[in-house]
Amino acid sequence: MGIAMEIRGLGLVERDQRRDYILRSAPIVLPVLMGAELRIQIEDYEDDPSREDFDAAIANFLHAGDDVLKAAQQHVFAYYSDVASEKQSEPDFVAIADSASVWQYVRFSAEPCFVRRAHGDRGVYVSVSCSCAWEPEHGLQIVFKEGRTVCKVGPFDGHLTNADAYDNDALEDVIYRHP
Repeated sequence: MGIAMEIRGLGLVERDQRRDYILRSAPIVLPVLMGAELRIQIEDYEDDPSREDFDAAIANFLHAGDDVLKAAQQHVFAYYSDVASEKQSEPDFVAIADSASVWQYVRFSAEPCFVRRAHGDRGVYVSVSCSCAWEPEHGLQIVFKEGRTVCKVGPFDGHLTNADAYDNDALEDVIYRHP
C-alpha cells in the first residue's frame, strides 16, 4: 500500500501501489453483502471533480442492509436458472430449489469497487464480483447504482449496466438480461 488519505465513511484509505488510480480501505463489515468483511476499492477518486458523488454512494452502500441485495434475488435466480438449463446434466452441477436459497451458493470475496460510469448518467456505481456455485468460470457480478439499489446482475463482464454492456439505451433499467 502507498500514501494514505481520509475518505468520509471509510476513514483512512491507501493508494494501491500497483494501480495508483485505486484507493483501498481497511476491511470493513458490509451488512448489504450479508455481513461479509471486505476492503473497498475506489477508482479515480482523487481526480474526480465531484467527490461528493463518491461520498454519497459510499454512505449509501455502508448503511444499506441485506434487504437491498435480497430485493434482487429473483434476478440472481433467473441467472442461475439460465445456466441450469444448459449445465444441469453435468455431474457436479448444484440444484437450487428457489430464489431465497440462491444466496447459500454465492460467496462475497472480492473487493467492492466504486467507479464513475463513463456513459449515460455518469453516476457512481459499485461493482461486486462474486463466486457462485452454478457458474465457477464467469461468476456473478452485482452492481449497485449510487450504492443504494441493485441495477445489474449476471456473469461478470465488467460493465456497470446492461445498457453499457450491449450498447443499447433501451436496456438502461434491465437488471438481468436473459441470453
